[in-house]
Amino acid sequence: MSDYKQKYESYKNALTRLNDGIMKFDQTNDLLRDGLIQRFEFTFELAWKALKAIFEEEGLTGLNSPKTVFREAFSAGLIEKDELWLAMLSDRNTTAHIYNEQLAIEICTKIIKEYVCELDQLKEQIKMRMGI
Repeated sequence: MSDYKQKYESYKNALTRLNDGIMKFDQTNDLLRDGLIQRFEFTFELAWKALKAIFEEEGLTGLNSPKTVFREAFSAGLIEKDELWLAMLSDRNTTAHIYNEQLAIEICTKIIKEYVCELDQLKEQIKMRMGI
């Protein structure tokens, strides 16, 4: 399997696990909250790396950061809400480096209400672009 297809499959699997975590989520359980955030971080990483691999497969190189990949994805019509993706990047960076319970609660709310929908839409856009 080619690199970009493998990265897409990994992204798709991580997204399924994130959605499963949302289905079982209980805001009062800090362990479940931490797990949901971890699944979001992992899925987000795979999203931008899958996009990068697709762009490289298409001959576009030099996209070495999530920000540049998301800007290209926005230009290519793979994502519609570039500001939201940059907010996701900011939240991923925040959760990966510090822990604050109130912030974790706020980010979980964003994951459930906004981010997972965007991640699902990206999965479908990539699927169409790859013709699968």
